[in-house]
This record gives sequence, C-alpha cells and structure tokens, in this order.
Amino acid sequence: MNIEALSLNIGIDVVVVFVLLIIVIIVFMKTIRIVPQGQQLIIERLGKYKVTLGAGLNILTPFVDRVAYRLSTKDQILNVPSQDVITKDNALVKVNAICFIKIIDTQKAAYGVENYEQATISLVMTSLRATVGKMDLDESLSSRDVIKAELVKAMADQMTDWGLILRSIEIQDIAPSASMQVAMEQQAAAERHRKAAETQAAGNKQAAVLEAEGIRQSMILKAEGIKQSTILKAEAEQEAAVKQAAAAISLAEGTKKSNELLAEGMSAIDGKSALNYQLSKQYIEALALLFKSESNKVLIMPPELSQSMGNLINSSFILGATNELDKHENENKK
Repeated sequence: MNIEALSLNIGIDVVVVFVLLIIVIIVFMKTIRIVPQGQQLIIERLGKYKVTLGAGLNILTPFVDRVAYRLSTKDQILNVPSQDVITKDNALVKVNAICFIKIIDTQKAAYGVENYEQATISLVMTSLRATVGKMDLDESLSSRDVIKAELVKAMADQMTDWGLILRSIEIQDIAPSASMQVAMEQQAAAERHRKAAETQAAGNKQAAVLEAEGIRQSMILKAEGIKQSTILKAEAEQEAAVKQAAAAISLAEGTKKSNELLAEGMSAIDGKSALNYQLSKQYIEALALLFKSESNKVLIMPPELSQSMGNLINSSFILGATNELDKHENENKK
C-alpha cells in the first residue's frame, strides 16, 4: 500500500510540475515580444489602445495586454485592377495602375480605416475615373504624367488621414476598346498616307524648284558665254578692221609716195601717166600669176581688156623708154 501511494504521489507531482512549466512558458510568451525590423505592433490593454511597439525586445503585461495589429512600415505595392473609364469625348478605355504606399502612422492606419489596402485601391480607382473622365481620348493616351500628378494631388489629403503616404503611382496601361482601336488604326493609316503624300509633294516641289533653278543658271551662264563671245568677236573684228585700215592707209600712202617719186623723176610725163604706169604694172603682175597657175591651160581675155592692156603696155613702154633716154642724157652731161 505504501508503495502504491508513493507512486501516486510522484505521478501527481510530475503532472503538477508539467502544468506549472506550461503555465510559465505561456506567461513568458505573453510577456516577451520580439518585433522584427520593418514592423510595428499595436498593443491594446483590455480592448483599448495602449502603445505601439517598435523593432526589438518588448515586455508586456500578460493576460492584460494583447497584440491587436501587426503592420509593416516598408513601402508596399498595391495593384489596381483594370477598369472601364469613359473619356470626355465618350470613348471607352480600360485603365489599370500600380501604386506604392508607406505607413507613417500605424495608429491611424489601424484605427482610421477598416482595411487601408482596400481603401487605397478603391480611392485610386475612383480618382482615376474622375481624372481620365475630364480628358479626351487622345489626351488621356498621351498624358500619363498629367494623370499621375492629378492622382497624387487628389489622394494626398485623404491618405494622410489614414496614416499613409503615397510614394508613387504609375499608369500601367490605357487601352481603348476593340472597335475604337480599329478606328484609331484606320485614322493613323489615313494620317500616314496624308503625310506621305505631303512629303512626296514637297519633294516634287523641291525637285522642280531645283530643276528650274538649274535651267535658269544654265541659261544665265550660256547667255554670259554668248555675250562674252560676242564681245571678244567684236573686239577682234574691230582690231582687224583697225589693222586693215592701217594697212590700207599705209599701202595708199606708199602708193602715193611711189607715184609722187615717179612723177618727180619723170619731168616730161605728168602724174596721170605715172598712174597708168602703176596700173599696167599691177595688171602685168596679175597676168603673170594667172599664167603660172598649173590649173589654167587656156587663158581667154575679152577684146576690150586686151586693147586696154595694150594701151597700158604701150604707155609703160614709152615711160620705160623715156626713163632710158633721161638716163643716157644725164650720163652724157656728166
């Protein structure tokens, strides 16, 4: 009996020790809280906000204090689902976005709104519809920075009341409806054709202008060449005429001088006879040239010309004879 009672007492003591150990562990776990970096704990005491615990080791009052909320102080990414938005010109577009938020006041984030993530997404969607709804289709497709600035401005005050700050918001996609895309593609194709036609017309115009300018320059150069050639030709002709005139004057002066000398040397014969002598001399020289030509086999002369030539030759013969007589007389006198 004593052994059985002792065994029973030992078993009860072990159970009591085990229960006490469990109670100690539970109390320890309720008392000690280790908060990791980047998180904060909202502590309530008997259902009322008590304190916000930061990173590190923290001690609580067991069974009185409890962790109500565990919130992250890191930047959080929220995906805004795609939604249909009607623009100012009644075009339907699908818009989705992504926003980056950060908790700056965990107490407001815990007690200021039921679910700050869902509230932020709903606020972004509402502000996005309002902002895009004030724009035309073309403006909404090309003004993402404007939309982003408008969203940040519209959401800033409301998110501050929730203990949040909007780091950034980006429009991921703005896509018009399928029918609108077809119409836009047709419009873009027509615009490209129009620009191509304008470019081609401008090119043709430029080519025509350049061609006309080239023709004008060519005609100017050609006219200047003709003008210069005409001037040079006229100058050459003028110079030749001057030289011919000078030669004719020199020849006339030489002939005149020769006749005067001849007339002076022939005291018995007048100047007319001297002139006939010169003409007969030129005729004789010309006939000599004709007779020397190899292509002339027969030379036919009209009777009048023969008679004239005879008279001239006779005159020349008389002049020559007279010259010989004068010469002999002069020698005899010496």
